[in-house]
This record gives sequence, structure tokens and C-alpha cells, in this order.
Amino acid sequence: MRILAKIQARQRGFQAMSVDLPPAPAASEPVATSRPHFRLQRYFSIAALIAFTIVGIALYVMERAEMVFFAEVQEGQSRLFSEAQSELSVETEQTARRSLVKAQEAANVNLTHLFANSLWDSQIAPLLARAQAISPDRCRALSSSDAAAAQACQGEVGLRLKLLPGFADLDQRAIATMRGSTVFKIKVFDLRGLTIYSSDHRQIGEDKRGNAGWRSAAGGRAASELTHRDHFSTFEGVVENRDLISSYIPVHRGKDNAVVGVFEIYADVTPLLDQVKLSSEQLERLIAANQGKIEQTAKRDVNIVAGNSSDLLRVVGGLLVLLFVSLLLIVRRGQAIIDSQHAAQERSIAQEHLWHREKMAAMSALAANVSHETGNALTIIAALGQQLADKMDGDSEAAEAADSIQEQSRRIFRMTRQISAFATASDRPEYTSVNPVIEAVCYFFSFDRRFHSPIEFHPGEQLPWCDLIPDFLKEVLMNLLPTLSGRISIETGPCSKGVRIRVRAEPDGKALGPEEQSLKANRMEIVAQRLGDMGGTLAVGEQGALFDIELPAVMREDSPH
Repeated sequence: MRILAKIQARQRGFQAMSVDLPPAPAASEPVATSRPHFRLQRYFSIAALIAFTIVGIALYVMERAEMVFFAEVQEGQSRLFSEAQSELSVETEQTARRSLVKAQEAANVNLTHLFANSLWDSQIAPLLARAQAISPDRCRALSSSDAAAAQACQGEVGLRLKLLPGFADLDQRAIATMRGSTVFKIKVFDLRGLTIYSSDHRQIGEDKRGNAGWRSAAGGRAASELTHRDHFSTFEGVVENRDLISSYIPVHRGKDNAVVGVFEIYADVTPLLDQVKLSSEQLERLIAANQGKIEQTAKRDVNIVAGNSSDLLRVVGGLLVLLFVSLLLIVRRGQAIIDSQHAAQERSIAQEHLWHREKMAAMSALAANVSHETGNALTIIAALGQQLADKMDGDSEAAEAADSIQEQSRRIFRMTRQISAFATASDRPEYTSVNPVIEAVCYFFSFDRRFHSPIEFHPGEQLPWCDLIPDFLKEVLMNLLPTLSGRISIETGPCSKGVRIRVRAEPDGKALGPEEQSLKANRMEIVAQRLGDMGGTLAVGEQGALFDIELPAVMREDSPH
């Protein structure tokens, strides 16, 4: 009985030497392992719809702007043509009036020559010589101070001129010569500007020295003017609303062809001017008709261009829709492939995770059995060794053998406990420190022949604890470490996010084959997913030889730090 009691006491002592593991608080809900993938169809639909809408709006605005510009150009051309036609009509009428004045002036000149040839030497020249005795100077002096007195003075001069011998005969001959013609009035001036004869006797004696037409004719150049008179005195009486051309025409006589007098003739051009006005009105009607045709043509062209523009917009819009639908079908096919690949990848990762859990579960069961089977045997061996040492008290060799038995028993018991701790699987978050988990993984890989040198682990002190699934962290390290070669070291320490796990490797320079690269890519995919599930991040540096893993820390009341 005493031996059994000692054995049980020894067993409890060996159990107390097991690796200390952090306490596991109340478990939370399992963490979802599925992660989102790229939604190609959604992003393409949104981006393409926005882009196609912008392109459609831009095309519509540009096409509308082209339509407005074309309409403005048509309107401007129509307005320019209308202004040009109006200017042409005005210029045509003015040219016709100037031509009429020139033609009538030439007719008046011929008529003056005819009249002078008939009457100048026999009638006009003698009267002009007698009129030189009558001076207009007193009337001119009065015109600057008293217009009424000057007018009365001119009337006296005119009366004296009409009383001159030969005036009555000249008047009869002149009226008889011009009767029935288009000449309504004729005047004769001397070189002093004095009106010595006028078919309108009221104007005899007037001073025309200041008149521009008289001065031009006195200088040897005829001058004409077109005027409209509401009332006009003629040889045959008073006429109304007539258009007249008055011409001042010089009379040349003598060997030197000097100017000896001036004629003023008023010719009626009302019928001719009416014909000019009629032609101008016809031209304006023709211009208006042409302008109407131009405007109708411009409107028709604008409507045609607008229709073509609308057809172009519909065609371009249809092509854009067809292009969008075609691309959407291609993208849907691509999305289906992506979804299929993602599903296959998820299944592969799930199978990998299931395999990992099954492996860890098998290892856990094996470790539990080994720990149970070897634990009892080691306890009995250790107890018997201690009993042997107690009985062989004084024998140094026996005591040393008993101590060796005790030490090796504790070593084997520690190994079984570490393997059991590593193989323990859990799918629920635990509030734990990362150092024991990393240490267990490093101890497990110390038996792996792929690692030619042991993994150096440098645990940090006073680290905050994390709320995570330990099995996920084991899975991260078990997939990350086999991708490295050469000497590997792991160190932990605090960071701004929580805990940083730095894995450093010294590459041995061996190149990876295609299969090894594919396997490494799959392992890194699992690492990235598991870190995402834990809320951690992975940073790679130094050409894949340095990995920084950061895990979020959670401060709780039951935290040891």
C-alpha cells in the first residue's frame, strides 16, 4: 500500500511538470472561414454603365451642339444673303437714279445747246448785255442784314429786267419752244449770278451767286440734281407731286469757248422715276421670293441634318447597347469561371483545412493515448527508481542511476505533454498568448527532416494576449514555415496593432521547380486566408525572406498583462 501511495504521489508530481498553457476562457462563436472574391460582373456592370452613359451623353451633347451650330450657320447665311440682296436692291435703285440723272443731264445739255443755238445770239445775248446796266450789289448788301428788304430789292431788279427791250419777245419764243416737252422751267443767268430770265417770272432778279450748281456751271462743268416737288410752276401752270431734274449748264461762245452764261433747266422725269421705282419693287419682290426659298431650303436642310443626326445617335446608341450586352455576356462567362475557380479554391482550402483538422485530431488522439499509456508506465518507473534509491541509501552508483531514471522519465513525460499540447485542436476563439502556440509548432517541426537546423524561437516578453483560434495560428505557421529554406528564426514582440510575429529566413540559394512554386502559392493562399479570418495582416520583404505577421490584441479584465 505504501508503494502504491508513493507511485500515485510521483505521478501527480510528474503531471505538475507539464508545460504551462494559458487558461481558456469562455469560448465565443466559431469564425467563418469563407472569404469574398472579386465580383467581376458587378464591378463591370457599374463601371461600364457609367462609362457608356457618359459617352452617350457626350455624343448627344456634341451632336446637339453640331445641330445648333449648323442651324446658326444656315440662319447666318440666310441673313447675310438677305442683307446682300437688300443692299443690291438699294444700290440698284440708287444706280438707276444716278443713271437717270446722268442721262437727263446729257439730254438737258443737248437741249440747252439747241436752245442757245436758236435764241442766244438773237434774243438772249442782247438782253444779257442790257442787263449789265442793272447792278445787284445793293440787294446783296441788304441780304446780310435784312432778308425782307433784300427780297423786295430783288423784286425791283426783276421788274426792271422785265421792262428791258427784247424780254417779252424772248419770253414768247422760250415758252413756244418748250411747250409740249418735258421741260417745265428754264432760267438764264449772267456771270454775276443774276437771274435775267425765268419762265417763272417771280424768280427773275434772284441772286444765285451762292448756289453750288451755278458756281459749277460758271466754272464750265454742268451740275444736276433730282428733286421731288409737291407743287411746281411750269409753262402751262402748276403741277403736283412731280420728280424733276434740275441742271445748271454752262453756255460757251467765242473762239476761246469761254463761258458767257448759265442755263438752268427743270425736266420732268416722273414717268422714268416711276419706272425705276416699279423695277425696284419688282426686284424687291423677286428678292423676297428668293429669300423665302432660301429660308425654306435652309429649314429643309436643318430638318434633314437633324434627322440624320437622330439616326446617327440611334445607330451609335444601338451599337453601344450591343457592345455593352456583348461585353456583359463575356464578363458573365468570366464571372462564372471566376466563381467556379473560387468555389474550387474554397473547396480545396476547406479540404486542406479539414485534412489539417483530421491530421491534428489524429495526432491529438495519438498523443493522448501515448501520454496516457506512457505516463502511467513512466510514473511507475520513476516511483520504483526513487524507491530503489531510498533502499540503496549510501550507494552512490545506485543513487546516480536512480536520479538518471528520474530525469529521463521527466524528459519523456515533458515530450508527451508538448506533443499533446501541439496536437490539441479547436475551432473556437480562445483568449491566449501566442508564445506557447508558436513554441509548440517549433517543437513539432524540430522532428521534421526538411529543416536541417532547428528553428530559433525568441519569444517576446509582456506581450498582449489575443482572442483567436490557436489552431488557425498553427495552420498559418505550418503552411508558412515549409515554404522557407535555410536557417529560420521566429521572434515575437508588441506592435501598434497588437502582436507582431517576425519570421526570418536565410535562403540557401536553391531554385524552386514549377510544382514547388505552385505548392508554395497554395500554402501562401491558405496563410493569407487564415490571417484574414483572425483579423491579421502579412507583410513580405527582402525578396520573400522576411515575413511580418501582425495580430490584433484584445485587452480583457482577466488578461495577465
